[in-house]
Amino acid sequence: MARKPKKVTQRVRMSSADAHYAGGLVDGARILALFGDVATELLIRSDGEEGLFRAYESVEFLAPVHAGDFIEAEGEILRFGRTSRKMKFIARKIIAADRVSNPPGKAQVLKKPLVVCRAVGTCVIVGKK
Repeated sequence: MARKPKKVTQRVRMSSADAHYAGGLVDGARILALFGDVATELLIRSDGEEGLFRAYESVEFLAPVHAGDFIEAEGEILRFGRTSRKMKFIARKIIAADRVSNPPGKAQVLKKPLVVCRAVGTCVIVGKK
């Protein structure tokens, strides 16, 4: 397969099941799980297999995420090694839940997406020898 850098974007709504803390606050680990899904898709598209996440080089949590928010997670392969793939990730809040609306369920499409997390990590391809 071609080793052409690829970009992948996935969108997901944070549910009440994702809320871990008071006030419907979502655990940062949930965003890292989204990055794992994005990495898996990138590896399938570039190498035809899921691979394994080896390590994060950096992770920055920049803004809170709450149940009802819509998050757009994007990843890009920066560098191809023989079996490694260095990737960067960014998560943006694109819709913010109105946590005080009555009745509940209101939300606002953000005019400018809010960056909630950035990370750099490395995945490895296990099928390559």
